[in-house]
Amino acid sequence: MEVLCDNCPPGGVGIYNPGFWGMNIEEGKTYNLVMYARSPDSMELIVSLTCSRPSGALKNLASASTRHINLSNWTKVELQLLAQGTCRTARLELTTSKRGVLWLDQVSLMPSDTYKGHGFRKDLTYMLLDLKPRFLRFPGGCFVEGNWLSNAFRWKETTGPWEERPGHYGDVWNYWTDDGLGYYEFLQLAEDLDALPIWVFNAGISHNDAVNSSMILPFVKDAMDSLEFARGNAESTWGSVRVAMGHPDPFPLKYVAIGNENCGYGSYRGNYMAFYSAIRKVYPDIQIISNCDGSSKALDTPADFYEYHNYTDTAAKLFIAKNQFDKTSRSGPKVFISEYAVRDGHNGSLLASLAEAAFLTGVEKNSDYIQMASYAPMFVNEKDRTWSPDAIVFNSWQQYGTPSYWMQTFFRESSGALIHPVTITSRYSDLLAASAITWQDNEKSFLRVKVGVNTKRSRVTILTSGNVLDENSFSNPEKILPVMKGLPNAAEAMHSFLSPYSFTSFDLALDE
Repeated sequence: MEVLCDNCPPGGVGIYNPGFWGMNIEEGKTYNLVMYARSPDSMELIVSLTCSRPSGALKNLASASTRHINLSNWTKVELQLLAQGTCRTARLELTTSKRGVLWLDQVSLMPSDTYKGHGFRKDLTYMLLDLKPRFLRFPGGCFVEGNWLSNAFRWKETTGPWEERPGHYGDVWNYWTDDGLGYYEFLQLAEDLDALPIWVFNAGISHNDAVNSSMILPFVKDAMDSLEFARGNAESTWGSVRVAMGHPDPFPLKYVAIGNENCGYGSYRGNYMAFYSAIRKVYPDIQIISNCDGSSKALDTPADFYEYHNYTDTAAKLFIAKNQFDKTSRSGPKVFISEYAVRDGHNGSLLASLAEAAFLTGVEKNSDYIQMASYAPMFVNEKDRTWSPDAIVFNSWQQYGTPSYWMQTFFRESSGALIHPVTITSRYSDLLAASAITWQDNEKSFLRVKVGVNTKRSRVTILTSGNVLDENSFSNPEKILPVMKGLPNAAEAMHSFLSPYSFTSFDLALDE
């Protein structure tokens, strides 16, 4: 930043950054600024958080100065800004009133109050926790590959101090990432969520180029190093890097996926076997996930799981898919449904969530074979809907769950529950889906019957709305929410009216 004025205007001159469509600054909260700066001209820099008023004038929310910091050499500057007001679209300003030259690098502003101090917004993390996740798959699907291998996610470049990470261009979704959210942070997030990590690494394949199996060994070595980082002891090469980052104990990494949607590429099977053999030799307990679909025919390579993705363009297609695995052979690897959703052109409608619920009743019914399932994607910023729909929509300060998010709350007690057979006798049986499980809450047992003895503890929860294409939004974030009410007349045999286009869950308390 070169300042040319000898008599600079009041308030000085400088630069600003609005963050991602405005920074949410709240009165009374503290924000930590970290940056590297250098100036041979002994310049004083004023760091401010400001908010634009309707008149166009700027309101100052917080300020700090580098007056007593020597910037003659590259210096790490750390300042705290205490907000004196609230603004949802604030910006960070760096200004000075003195002529000279200033170099800046790695400027970061973060709230001091994040989930467990690890940088994640509490409101968004709590929404994840409310789903009771059992695993976290990262760092994503196509993000792992890149349109070109040169822009693929490279885990080693995401470790160490964040300011030393080079970052990379995410060419699939067209944005630059500084990789402050890297391999280590994903492992840490899984731990904070009390969920098992599922690490997806590049198989030497992108959307547009691929490494021949005869040249795959450097990729295999890179994957093995990543496992050592997560599980190695303090004396190991990469385990010591993890320890230096602040996590002396190994992470419980037990699942890895080799690539993402790569089975159709000619080099995948050869590449896969190179990874498989190396991992199985050193880490025989790690469960290995193949990209090849084994639902209709047996895999021609060994695996513990195979990945299955199901995106449909209509709700009807996913509703019918509830029976897809009923007659699949139980021999061979288990199923990991790592991505499913209805993509019908809407931003998350009631109709889509009902079809997804029907699909999950089929997952429950076939849970001897389908071991894991996850909706995708989980988050989207309202200003960047590159992909839609998503489970949770957020902006700088708000968030809401789509009907697909609330649908998943009906299934959060399914893991580890006891599944019961369900018989539907109706001329509309093709339009109905149901499942039944026994689950426990605080040592009390419940029979949960989800449909598209005799105690006051029984209850019924319904997800529905006035229009099947209704959606949630920031203007009406609770338009579609599960509604729970008591079921005082619960009995072994009972009648219940099911509304059209609804998802109903009965929790019937069992005698102790």
